[in-house]
Amino acid sequence: MNSENPTEIRFGRYFYDWVNLYKVGAVREVTLRKYMITHRRLLELAPGLTLADLDRKSYQQLLNDYAETHEKQTTMDFHHQLKSAVLDAVDEGLIDRDPTRKIVIKGKSPGLKKPKYLNQFELHALLNSLDLGPDVTWDWFILLVAKTGLRFAEALAVTPKDFDFARQTLSISKTWNYKDVKHQGFQPTKNRSSKRRIQIDWQTIMQFSQLVKQLPDDQPMFVHGRIFNSTANYHLSQHCLAAQVPVISIHGLRHTHASLLLYAGVSIASVARRLGHSNMTTTQQTYLHIIHELENQDNDKVMRYLAGLN
Repeated sequence: MNSENPTEIRFGRYFYDWVNLYKVGAVREVTLRKYMITHRRLLELAPGLTLADLDRKSYQQLLNDYAETHEKQTTMDFHHQLKSAVLDAVDEGLIDRDPTRKIVIKGKSPGLKKPKYLNQFELHALLNSLDLGPDVTWDWFILLVAKTGLRFAEALAVTPKDFDFARQTLSISKTWNYKDVKHQGFQPTKNRSSKRRIQIDWQTIMQFSQLVKQLPDDQPMFVHGRIFNSTANYHLSQHCLAAQVPVISIHGLRHTHASLLLYAGVSIASVARRLGHSNMTTTQQTYLHIIHELENQDNDKVMRYLAGLN
C-alpha cells in the first residue's frame, strides 16, 4: 500500500490511508466514524510514532496510554481496529514482526452501570404513565419500542403502510439515518436478519390503527425535522421518574422487551428472530445472565420431576 521507507511512515498516516483504502465504502457510516475516532486518538497519543518504531513495547505503551482514560472493553475495541491495519503492514513487509502478539489489555475500572432493563411491574408502571393522545408523540414511540423491541433507527423508519392490521404484524425493512444531517432518510437494515415481520398484540395494533388513519402511508411517523437520540432518551427518562422506576434508555426498552420474553419462557431462537439478530449467539451473549438464571430454574424443575419418579 505504501512504497516509502518505514522509518518515514507515521503509524497515524498509515492507519488513515488503510481506512480509506479498505473501509470506506465497505462498512456502514457509523462503523467508519469509529475508525476515524480511533485515528484521531492515535494522532493524539503517538503523533510521531513511525512503522519502524512500532514494536511490542511501543504498541503496548500506546494501549496503556489509551487505557488510562478508557475501560477495558473500549481499549480492546481500539486495539482490534489498530491490529487489523498493523497485520496488513506486516504482510506488506513494512514491519518485521507482529507487534500486537501477546499484548495485554488494560483499562480503568468500570463506572457505575445504569440499569439496562425494567422488570414486568416497572414496565407496566412506565406504560401507564404515557400520554397516548390522538397525535404522534415520543410517548407513542416509547410504546412501540416497548412492545416490539425495535432498534432506535428501525422505529424511526416505521411508516403507516408497514403495519398489517389484519394480520397484527409490523414489517421491518429499513432504518432511518438520523446521525448524518446531510443524508437523512431511509437506509438499509443493520443486516439481512434485521428484515422481519413482528407480531403485535391486538390492543397495541388497534391503538396504532387509529393513530395512523390521517398520516401519509409512506412517510416515517416519528420524524419531524432533525432527530436526536438524546431527545427520545430525555422523554423516556421523564416518564421513568414519574413512574418511579429506574431510568433506562430507549435501547434499554429493547433489552426490557427481550428480557421479559425470555422470562416468559419464549425460546432464544424466537427472541433472536424478533430482535433481528443475525444469529442466536448474539442473543445468548447479550442475555447470558438471564439464560443462566432460567437454567437454574429448569434444574430445580428437573430435580423435582426426577424425585417424583420414585
